[in-house]
Amino acid sequence: MARRLDIPALDELLKGGKAALARALAAVEAAPDDPRTVELLDAAWAAPRATVAGLTGPPGVGKSTLTNAMVSEWRKRGKTVGIIAVDPSSRRTRGALLGDRTRMVTDPADQGVFIRSMAARERLGGLADLTFPALVLMRAVFDVVLVETVGIGQSETDIADVADTVVFCIQPGSGDSLQFMKAGIMEVPDITLVTKADMGPAASRAVADVRGALGLSEAPSTGWQVKVLTVSATKGEGVAGLVDEIEAHGSHLSTDDILPGKRREQGLSWVRSSLGGRFGREGLSLVAEEISSNAQRSPFALHADLSSRLQRKWRDGDH
Repeated sequence: MARRLDIPALDELLKGGKAALARALAAVEAAPDDPRTVELLDAAWAAPRATVAGLTGPPGVGKSTLTNAMVSEWRKRGKTVGIIAVDPSSRRTRGALLGDRTRMVTDPADQGVFIRSMAARERLGGLADLTFPALVLMRAVFDVVLVETVGIGQSETDIADVADTVVFCIQPGSGDSLQFMKAGIMEVPDITLVTKADMGPAASRAVADVRGALGLSEAPSTGWQVKVLTVSATKGEGVAGLVDEIEAHGSHLSTDDILPGKRREQGLSWVRSSLGGRFGREGLSLVAEEISSNAQRSPFALHADLSSRLQRKWRDGDH
C-alpha cells in the first residue's frame, strides 16, 4: 500500500519552519494533481508576501557567489530569504549537479534562510519544471525569494515568467556584453549587473557596452528605466546598492499597481507551459481559449481542472 504523503496546510507550513516547507515541496513534486497539493498552492497563491528576484546570466559569471553575498545583505536587514537554485542535470541520475552550491555559505540552523536546488533536466530556458509552484509556496513564507537560474545563452528568457525583478549578470572581458547587445535576453532585465567590478577598465568597458545596448532597445512598458550597476561579490562592493535597487523596483511595481497583472500573466504562462509539456500542442490548443478566459482563477486550480479534462479526453480517445 502506497504511503500517504504528508501535505501540510498553509498555516501549518507557516509555523513548521524548514522541515514543513521541505515536505510541501516534496509533495508538489511527487503529487502535483493531489487535491491537497492544489489546495495548498491555491492558498499560497492568494497570500503572497515576498518580493521575487531572478538572477540570471551566462555560466561562470559569478551568480552563486553573488547569491551568497545578497543573502547576507538581506539577513543583515532582518529579511527572511528563500532561494531556488536551478542546477545543471546529471546525465546519469537526472538529479541536480550541486557544484555551485559549495560557494553558498549559510548557517543550517538559521530558520530565516532556505535553499532548494532543482535539476533543470530537459527543460531549456534556465529554469526547472518545479520552479514556479515552488516559488509560489516560498513567496507566502519568506520576505524575499531569490531564483538563480542555470547558466543561460543569448535567448533563454524564462526567468521573466517567474520573477518580479530580473537581474541579468554580465562578466567583464568575456565578450558577453557585445554578444548580448543583439540578443533577446537584453529585453528582459530590470537591472543589468556587471560582475567582478574589481577588474577595473574591463568592467568600465562592459558598463559602457551594456548602456549602449540598452539605448538600442525599446523602453519598458512599465515606465521603469533599466539600471546598470557594478558589483564585486567577493569584496562585498555594490551588493547593498543592488539590494536597494531590487527593493526600489518592487516598490515601483506595487505603487503603479503593475505587480498583480504581472503575476497573473506569469500564472497563465505556467499553465500553458505545463499543459503543453504534458499534452503537447494539440492538447494545449483544446483548452487555450479557456486559459485566457479564466485569468482571474488560481493557476493551480485551473491547471488541475484542465489537466483532468485532457486526461479524460486522451483516455476516451476523444481528441
